[in-house]
Amino acid sequence: MAEKRLPDVDLLSLAGKVGTPFNIYDGRAIAENAKALYDAFSWVEGGFVDFFAVKALPNINVLRLLASLGFGADCSSLPELILARQAGISPDKIVFTSNDTPDDEFKAAYDMGAVLNLDDISHIDAVLRSCGSLPQTICFRYNPGPERTGNAIIGNPVEAKYGLTKTQLVEAYRRAAALGVRTFGLHTMVASNELDASYIVETARMVFSLVDIVARQTGVRISFVDLGGGVGIPYRESDEAVSFRYLGDEIHRLYDSMIVAKGYGPLKVTFEMGRAITGPFGYLVSTVRHVCRKYKDYVGLDACMADLMRPALYGAYHHITVLGKEDLPCDHVYDVTGSLCENNDKFAIDRRLPEIEEGDVLVIHDTGAHGHSMGFNYNAKLRHAEYLIGLDGKVCRIRRDETFDDYVRTMLYEPEEVL
Repeated sequence: MAEKRLPDVDLLSLAGKVGTPFNIYDGRAIAENAKALYDAFSWVEGGFVDFFAVKALPNINVLRLLASLGFGADCSSLPELILARQAGISPDKIVFTSNDTPDDEFKAAYDMGAVLNLDDISHIDAVLRSCGSLPQTICFRYNPGPERTGNAIIGNPVEAKYGLTKTQLVEAYRRAAALGVRTFGLHTMVASNELDASYIVETARMVFSLVDIVARQTGVRISFVDLGGGVGIPYRESDEAVSFRYLGDEIHRLYDSMIVAKGYGPLKVTFEMGRAITGPFGYLVSTVRHVCRKYKDYVGLDACMADLMRPALYGAYHHITVLGKEDLPCDHVYDVTGSLCENNDKFAIDRRLPEIEEGDVLVIHDTGAHGHSMGFNYNAKLRHAEYLIGLDGKVCRIRRDETFDDYVRTMLYEPEEVL
């Protein structure tokens, strides 16, 4: 069972001081979680690193914290690449994993020295065209197709736009080696927010078997494997968290039998976990504007789907705490909503909560990944501030509230004729 805890700061006082809504991240809990991951994989003889998925929480202050804890960065766009470098992450710990990639972004990642993780066999030609040659290190993303099943978020691999087939993968390594590449990586990502730890272990088994297949069919020796992200977090109290220790121990056994025993070690093992690192340690704090009783009872917040779109996009569940009423019975049923002109702008539907009044402060849990980063400006909603609880326990603002001037900064009040 996943006990839902609040960070060790006075959120009511903070809300009264800085106003709501805002996101706050518990840096101390993130650091403790990070240590657990690295301890679980300390056995990796070729070295272990998690390339934090920047898309999950692209704030430079969080990236700096993670960099200090040994993390790299998994980037999917040029701005993410720049952000990772500005956070102090070295190029050899940055992986560029993208799809439908423009030539100029391949060139930027190449010039930066980031590891190119190619999503399609045709991207070899795209890199040659944009960069003039392939880098000395290259990685390919594998799509297992009907050999594996995905899940509701990432979809069935057969239907996924990502990655190379097994036949394409073998040909890609053969061709890259002929073009002068000397260091090779192998990557896959077949699930998202997966709470079944055995699924992640089976992904490692699949990847380790491919190391053998590639070596036997092409002569290419894989130097590192990226087992992707996809490790879920317990959004519901009834969920069980994935044990990093269990993953480490089970993957260690596979490594010994499938890599060491066959002479393919030492092999670097990496992940690109984002959600599993920061997700449980973020909180969206919001104030109740209205309580309305129509055909249903509605709690209207000063936050909206522009602050957290997962419930509207996926039907995702996020636990809610009413500050000061944690010990009261949850004997009322509400839809918890925002103010967008869209009826799916709801954080919760038919949620049992204590009786709620205007002015109550609600905390929406597990917003430390794919929360603020997925925000938008529909209805001209301005995006809100972010705060970080530092390792010293101090709370610092790490992103200010967006203003109207920010919103219209790229708007041309006097149109410029271009054609």
